[in-house]
Amino acid sequence: MLITGAGSPTGIGYATALRLARMGASAVVTDIDARAEARALELRARGYAARGYVCDLSSRSQVDAFIASVIEDFGTISVLVNNAGMTLGGQTEEYERFDQCSDRHWDMTIERNLTTCFNVSRRVLPHMVQRRYGRIVNVSSVTGPLVSVPGEAAYGAAKSAMIGMSRAIALEVAEHNITINNVLPGWIATGSQTPHEREASRNTPLRRAGSADEVAAMIAFLASPCASYVTGQAFVVDGGNSLQEDKSVRPLPGSTPGTRVAQAAED
Repeated sequence: MLITGAGSPTGIGYATALRLARMGASAVVTDIDARAEARALELRARGYAARGYVCDLSSRSQVDAFIASVIEDFGTISVLVNNAGMTLGGQTEEYERFDQCSDRHWDMTIERNLTTCFNVSRRVLPHMVQRRYGRIVNVSSVTGPLVSVPGEAAYGAAKSAMIGMSRAIALEVAEHNITINNVLPGWIATGSQTPHEREASRNTPLRRAGSADEVAAMIAFLASPCASYVTGQAFVVDGGNSLQEDKSVRPLPGSTPGTRVAQAAED
């Protein structure tokens, strides 16, 4: 299995690598810096087969060399998880209103969240087609396909396009026993979660943020033989948050279980 953007020890990528390794897969983890090698070292310390690769996925020449190395080292790539995106390690997420959006912000966001997915998938798919087997799982987002946030037009466009791209791919490669699906996380408690996001997660129906491992569980299912008849689909992992029209409603103390009463405006 190959998992991109797996450098963070608290992120969805590493949680996925750990879960799939427990299922018996050899873990190939990559990121733009040495954190990828650190995560691979942790996996090996747990007794799993793993190797880390440093690669800038926005560079097609680097991706070409990277995929060639993985094929040489492991012989094949049966599972690809496109998790890279959002922000680089140590950086904060940028927001720009569309009417003030710079060309730099737009191009960088599309490249980081959509083009990296294209770059890797395009170069892995021929190997899957040759073997007549493959599982691709893209980590999209509820932002864009279902909901949005002011200042995230570029990010929402990239994550929506990821799903549209995968639907065409699903039709093209189904005859080769290859599936491609998307996981759409909502508020997830990773190391990059901000205090505002943590507070927002308390307004979900489950009253908490999800964990990276809860997202990884869905990814692992879609990457497994159990999901062999599922392709071109989008699976939401957001604690039911996108179901709510009014996210300000909360049960009041003493209310009947299952009853939800809107808070008074003065609260």
